[in-house]
Amino acid sequence: MFPGAFAKRVRCSILALLLASAAFPLVCAQDRFAGEPVAREIDPAIARVLAETPAIDNHAHPQLAPPAFSTDRGFDALPVDNMAPETDPLGWRDTFPPLSHAWKALWNFDGTPPLTPAQQTQLEAARERVRTREGEHYAQWVLDQAGIGTELANRVNMGAGVQAPRFRWVPYDDALLFPLDDTALRSTPDRQQFFALEDKLRATYLSAANLQHLPPTLDAYLAQVVLPTLQQQKQGGAVAIKFELAYLREFGFEDVSQTRAAAIYARFVTANSPAPTPVEYKPLQDFLFRAIALEAGRLGMAVHLHGMAGGGRYFSIAGVNPLLLEPLLNDPRFAGTNFVLLHGGWPYVREAGAMLQKPNFYLDISQEALLFSARTLAGTLREWLELYPEKVLFATDAYPYSPANGWEEAEWYGSGNARTALGLALTGMLHDGVITESRAEELARMVLRSNAEHLYRLSPQ
Repeated sequence: MFPGAFAKRVRCSILALLLASAAFPLVCAQDRFAGEPVAREIDPAIARVLAETPAIDNHAHPQLAPPAFSTDRGFDALPVDNMAPETDPLGWRDTFPPLSHAWKALWNFDGTPPLTPAQQTQLEAARERVRTREGEHYAQWVLDQAGIGTELANRVNMGAGVQAPRFRWVPYDDALLFPLDDTALRSTPDRQQFFALEDKLRATYLSAANLQHLPPTLDAYLAQVVLPTLQQQKQGGAVAIKFELAYLREFGFEDVSQTRAAAIYARFVTANSPAPTPVEYKPLQDFLFRAIALEAGRLGMAVHLHGMAGGGRYFSIAGVNPLLLEPLLNDPRFAGTNFVLLHGGWPYVREAGAMLQKPNFYLDISQEALLFSARTLAGTLREWLELYPEKVLFATDAYPYSPANGWEEAEWYGSGNARTALGLALTGMLHDGVITESRAEELARMVLRSNAEHLYRLSPQ
């Protein structure tokens, strides 16, 4: 059963539409765009499954419905729109050609990137007309246009129009890892602003625990702040928790005893104590990460990790190598905790794929669905699907990137590009005799939704 407007659009010749567009078949034939030759390579039976299946988007940052939309900043604990300049990938630039097709499909707006100031005003007016028309159903309407049945919403908090069952909550817990003075960790302009934001978020967790100050001991911090926060998130509908830790420090989580971590906490928790150095602080962070991951698993929540070269000129690309997670995944105490590396681990896509051998490790293709062409992404997908198809998740990383490229455009384009990539990968496997037709169709459904249904214990649709 298809949700809302999606059902109506599916009747617009599913198969013909997928073959007509490499972006996604949720536009009528006259809305085709450059990319037809790529999509036409997809096997028709696989194309039909790709078009008919409402996906589960494993990772996105939806914004609230109007009127909260215009002031909403809860779509990210660490918004990246004020970072130091970097060399932006093409998919983030306002000159990205596929934007014109998203504008046409979503808003019936004709324009070619980059837009003039006058055209940008016209685009926003076209968006506003739809927001006004859809009202509290606006965010769900966006999902319908992209063929998304359920979306895991990375948000500080949920709100108007972004609610279950279409949206499932993934809150942020990095703030819990840094209870002490983080002055010495603010080593770059980006981390300067990010740690200030984490301090603010941690203050809300303390307030929710009816505390004005940090507890005096690590045991008390765990009992009064950390564990209740996780329990409240679970009770609030969270299916996973999210760490943007790679923006704040490198991967690698030493197995630190609680006694050692408690001594560090006690030494630096008082108001007049000096700020710990990064070396002094890291063991406490490592202990807390492991404690939180263990409790998340006990509560039935997966642990999501940003796992890709991130935004900003100061991001440590070497520090996000997924092989740094191997000691954690090899620890039998975490057999009950599922870890999801977001964004496919690029540029370490082969290392990330090898890590799928670990029973409790998963990958999604969020952000890769936006930055890479369908043909490029298909190569990565095929390698993973030939090895560990049960561990691969569909996702977009829809996000309000710029005035010209909002979370709506990213959702629409990312969903279509990812489906086309999946279709190309499966068709290649079919033609090479690696899989049968029925297995190809099964794999398409697995990546689009059933893998996520199993991981998050969601009801099948």
